[in-house]
Amino acid sequence: MAVFNVHVTIENKPGISDPEGETILNDLVLKGGDSSISKIKTAKMLKFTIKEKDKKSAQAKVQKICDELRIYNPMVSKVTIDVFDAS
Repeated sequence: MAVFNVHVTIENKPGISDPEGETILNDLVLKGGDSSISKIKTAKMLKFTIKEKDKKSAQAKVQKICDELRIYNPMVSKVTIDVFDAS
C-alpha cells in the first residue's frame, strides 16, 4: 500500500453565479485600484491523505466518499480530483 495526497476541488459549474467571487472582485480588488483583473471564481478544496494500492484506487475511493457523503451538490458543482504521491 502506498500513501497518496488527494486534493478535491469543488467549484460552481459554468453559468452558476459565484457571489463570493463577485464580492471579492468588486469590494476588494477593484476598489483597491487593480482594474486589470476582470473575474474571480472561488472554490473549496479538501485535502485527503489515503493509503491505497495505486493512484487510480485512491482517486476512486475519495470520489466514492465525496459522493456518498454528499460533500458537494452535483447539480451546481464541478469536482476535480488530483492525486499525488505523498513522498
